[in-house]
Amino acid sequence: MKMAIGSDSIQHITDAISQYLEDNGIELVRCCALAGNKGDYVDAAREVAEAIAAGECEQGLLFCNTGTGVTIIANKIPGVRAALCVDNYGAKIARLANNANVLVLSMRYTGEALAKEIVDTWLSTKPSDEPRRKAFHQKTDELDALYRKNN
Repeated sequence: MKMAIGSDSIQHITDAISQYLEDNGIELVRCCALAGNKGDYVDAAREVAEAIAAGECEQGLLFCNTGTGVTIIANKIPGVRAALCVDNYGAKIARLANNANVLVLSMRYTGEALAKEIVDTWLSTKPSDEPRRKAFHQKTDELDALYRKNN
């Protein structure tokens, strides 16, 4: 799998999780500060989200101080479903029920051990094929397409 990963700064958590993903066979496309470039959280979120929207990567991972800013920005890009996850249950539901394709982690509130658990849950959970949940996914896609068309 190919994953876009970005942040506006390099921290212990960004290095640790990047290494963890690579150790588990994930090919990373580094964005913004993680690629050695300057930029703020808006730039990081946009780079990762555009890689997802263009089909260059199947999933994305964003780091941010609280996680809120990059979540807002990433979700502005059509085709992106970014979810700020603070625990395993949130990561599971974001993938299963919401078909999210960008995981957001707070660098301020998420320690390395918890971040690894969240990443593991995220990667091991697939979007549900339950008819009720598939209907939610379809409705979300239709809304996304409507606003994509109007822009």
